[in-house]
Amino acid sequence: MGRPHRPLLDRERIATTALDIVDERGEFSVPQVAKRLGVQTASVYHHVDGRDGIVELLRERVASAIESETLDRGPWDTALAAWARSYRAAFAAHPRAIPLLTTSPVRAPRVLDQYERAVGRLIDAGFALPDVMPVIIALENLVLGSALDLAAPESMWELSDESATPRLADALGAVRGSRTDQAFELALAGYLAHVRALLEAS
Repeated sequence: MGRPHRPLLDRERIATTALDIVDERGEFSVPQVAKRLGVQTASVYHHVDGRDGIVELLRERVASAIESETLDRGPWDTALAAWARSYRAAFAAHPRAIPLLTTSPVRAPRVLDQYERAVGRLIDAGFALPDVMPVIIALENLVLGSALDLAAPESMWELSDESATPRLADALGAVRGSRTDQAFELALAGYLAHVRALLEAS
C-alpha cells in the first residue's frame, strides 16, 4: 500500500479543525480535535505542545488576516487607525475565539512581531516608553469589544411597548447604517484624540 501524498496530520490541519470547533462551540479540547481529524489524541501531541500550542496556532491563524503593513504607512495616527480597522475585521470573523485568545498569554512569534512593529511605531513617533503599552492595550480593548459587537444582532433592544421608552425608541429609529460601525468609528476618533494629546504632553 503506497504512502499518502499528503500527511494525515500537520499543524495547519490541526489549526483549521480547532478553529472550526471554536467557531461552532466557543471552546475546544485536544480530544475533540483528534476525533474530528480521525486520529488518536496522542498523534496531535506529536505536532503541537498540547492545548496551549493549539491556542497559539489559532492566534496565528486569526491574526494572519490583520494587515500589519498598515503600521508602516502614513503618519502614526493614520497607521494606528488602519491597523485597528484591520484588527477588528480579523477578529470579527471569529468572535467566539476572542475570549479564548484574550485569556491566554501571547507566545506566537508572528503575532509578537506585530506588537513589536506597533511598539516601534509609537516610540518613533515620540511616545514616552511608559505610555506605549497602555496605548496599545487600550486600542485592543476598543477593537475586541467592537469585534464582539459585530457578532451581535443588529437590533439589540427589543421594545415590546415603545410608549414605555419613547426616547429610546426615537433614538433607535434615528440610526442610519450600521450602528456597530458608527459606534466603532466614534470610539476610535475619541481614542485617537486622547492619544494625540498624550503625545503632546509627553
